[in-house]
Amino acid sequence: MEELSGGQARRIALAAQGFTDPPPGGVVDRRHLRRVLRRTGLLQIDSVNVLARAHYLPAFSRLGPYPVAQLDRMAYADRELFEYWGHEASLLPVDLHPLLRWRMARAATGEAWGGLVRLARERPDLVARVEAEVAGRGPLRAGELSEPGARRGSWWGWDDTKQAFEWLFWTGRFAVARRGANFERLYDLSERVLPPAILAAPTVEQDAAQRALLLRAARSLGVGTARDLADYHRINIREARARVAELAEDGALLPVRVEGWRDPAFLHPEARLPRWVRARALLVPFDPLVWERSRVERLFGFHLRIEIYTPAPKRRYGYYVLPLLLGDALVARVDLKADRAAGVLRVVAAHAEPGTDRSAAANALAAELARLAGWLGLGGVDVAPAGDLAPALRAVQPVQPA
Repeated sequence: MEELSGGQARRIALAAQGFTDPPPGGVVDRRHLRRVLRRTGLLQIDSVNVLARAHYLPAFSRLGPYPVAQLDRMAYADRELFEYWGHEASLLPVDLHPLLRWRMARAATGEAWGGLVRLARERPDLVARVEAEVAGRGPLRAGELSEPGARRGSWWGWDDTKQAFEWLFWTGRFAVARRGANFERLYDLSERVLPPAILAAPTVEQDAAQRALLLRAARSLGVGTARDLADYHRINIREARARVAELAEDGALLPVRVEGWRDPAFLHPEARLPRWVRARALLVPFDPLVWERSRVERLFGFHLRIEIYTPAPKRRYGYYVLPLLLGDALVARVDLKADRAAGVLRVVAAHAEPGTDRSAAANALAAELARLAGWLGLGGVDVAPAGDLAPALRAVQPVQPA
């Protein structure tokens, strides 16, 4: 069995995620965004907008400034992507739809969130009415139904109507036609949203679909444990272990040992091992390179936790913290806020990792912050004095975006 050092596994992972791809030589276009999506496999969606929508940032981290309207067009006009439960709520390549129908079928038979299952069983009349009204009126927000229900204290205050919309989305009968001005979903019948060729494609049975999804996860990760591969598309770990064993037996995945990893690992046969990585990027916490926290610690020795829901006095690093990737290491973390009213990108706090060259980290971070501010349409960067990297960062004249 092949053995990999920790450094080799890290470089393989970075290459698989697109951080060794050549930067765009000119204007970023759809070809570049497709390349990112081939690497990441999907983009996680999150509602927090303190900086920018989470699904926009992975492409920026890999390509630099690009027009977000291009990604929106790919998803909601040209239908190259669709929304569904991939790794949490996600934008996924539309050819994944036949591979996820087993999840839709299981949701319909009871394996969805408990409240949605109860609603569908107890109020089938409401589910039918919601589906009929969307069929007759076209794309609707949940709140636009002719007779919306009363809000409740549970399920984020969702009323029965909202739960019916979500049930129909989980089970694949609804799809997201587009997003509204406040990022709310507008739902329509799936047959009016998804391309006809995708709707006509045969449904892949569950075991085969899981094998295909795990293989895609391995391609995006480069190397990972069975749990890493399962987490990428949120496949039950018991089922995933069986499918991974089948893939390894068929030679589609290569068993390897990784220095310092407790569990066996699996290498994608097409994974590349670069001699070095010369990356510089800020990573949103929902970036697929860092969204699985135990994997981040194994690859980078970096402890990452999202503190959004932690009371402010108990936060260690801040509300919305992005790691800084420099070379093949995570060298710093920065708490960021886009202050659109003032027209500045605020660095609420900046911290260096132990042993980091703070001067080099500050210079790299300043350049990346200036680039980010320009992409967000903000006029400058304001660095607060909080954090052990803040003095070095405040001493650096930020590089102004072109």
